[in-house]
Amino acid sequence: QAQPVESGGGSVQAGGSLRLSCVVSGSSYSIQCMGWFRQVTGNGREGVASIDGDGVTRYQDSVQGRFSISQDNTKNILYLHMTNLKPEDTAMYYCAADPRYACAASLAPGNWPSGERFWGKGTLVRISS
Repeated sequence: QAQPVESGGGSVQAGGSLRLSCVVSGSSYSIQCMGWFRQVTGNGREGVASIDGDGVTRYQDSVQGRFSISQDNTKNILYLHMTNLKPEDTAMYYCAADPRYACAASLAPGNWPSGERFWGKGTLVRISS
């Protein structure tokens, strides 16, 4: 069953950089919007960055100017280039895909389709001070 798969997480010091990748292979749906979300244990999931079918991007205020979301030409691979990382960026990062033509690429997780076909299992990012 097709499912987004994240990679690229790791442990770096504050000020460092990481690039996360998300691959959606073998999907039975055409991807319109994709997004990155993160969650700290005990907290709710929050939107980090998203990109819609027209290439319009959105960022959470706290990562604006430090993170950059992009896709490859097939739109089946999503990237999140993270720079100037801070300890508060430590979290599990999740990738989500939305096949709906009217998707808005919202940063609110509840606006994305639910279920493992559309959400990856996450990759852990840990930033030390």
